[in-house]
Amino acid sequence: MDERETITLLDESGQETEFEVLGVINVEDIDYAVLIPIDDDEDQAYIFRIDSDEDGEEVLSEVEDDEEFDMVKKAWEALCEDDFDEDNESNT
Repeated sequence: MDERETITLLDESGQETEFEVLGVINVEDIDYAVLIPIDDDEDQAYIFRIDSDEDGEEVLSEVEDDEEFDMVKKAWEALCEDDFDEDNESNT
């Protein structure tokens, strides 16, 4: 059984939400984390930019720019489509 990588994030009100890390994708030399809530019935993924704080520690930042979000979303969908195609080819 595969071990899922998870991360716990705090929202603005201090409530914890546990996410599964679906993957990390690099778009235009910036890394983005694609996360999905573990205890959520919806299949909605969230995209966060991986930045560094003043101490050099990695932090997740919300992607607020619609163009940036759409660019990363399209890149992620293309990557997932390529992975799906490769899985289907290996099963034939």
